[in-house]
Amino acid sequence: VWLVELDSEVAAVWKSMFGANAKWLAGRIMEFDLTVENVRAELAKPSPSIRQRAFNTILKNRTLHGGILAHGSGMLKNGENGKGIKSRWYPETLSKRIKDIGAIKDCFQIYEQDGIEFMAKYASESETAFFIDPPYTAGGKGKRAGRRLYTHYELDHQKLFDVAASVRGDFLMTYDNDPEVEAMAIKAGFDTALVPMKNTHHEKMLELLIGRDLSWARAMLRARTITQPLLF
Repeated sequence: VWLVELDSEVAAVWKSMFGANAKWLAGRIMEFDLTVENVRAELAKPSPSIRQRAFNTILKNRTLHGGILAHGSGMLKNGENGKGIKSRWYPETLSKRIKDIGAIKDCFQIYEQDGIEFMAKYASESETAFFIDPPYTAGGKGKRAGRRLYTHYELDHQKLFDVAASVRGDFLMTYDNDPEVEAMAIKAGFDTALVPMKNTHHEKMLELLIGRDLSWARAMLRARTITQPLLF
């Protein structure tokens, strides 16, 4: 499995979990005393090393509103059940997940680069399948939400669709359920399907799947007779 990520903060997390820093990262999470003062002090420190940048990214993801890493996101105040910044901080679980990921690290390679360029490079590989999860900045709703959620929100969506069309293997793409995005997919000759999901506010909504043939997805949804949304 190749993981391709442009954001240097997120890439640092993957590099640490799939590299030599996994044990350190798991231990740092377990020992950290999570308070507002400690979080602010930690994030104020310079983080030149990959492992420190990885820890800071996880810290921000777990203590900022919606886990949003983009500049300007504020720290949780009330949180879930009044727990404040500790609402999403469960060190034992996070540490175990990192250790579990580290156990299969030899199956993964991490690339810090542009995903569209990476796809174009391997588009001719018929045995390669792509899962594509771009920032939702296409269409009406996405143009607003994507700018708020991501550091690297600018994306040439038409170029992404063009490169996906050139892929010899299979691909699965996820997008916000937006009429403009669906129109782009239909124009490209792609198949689409809607799946229920929950967002970070636990609201039920629909996600748009895009691929060449999504009959398997529709069959799965019919077989499940879904009453519970999928958690992406």
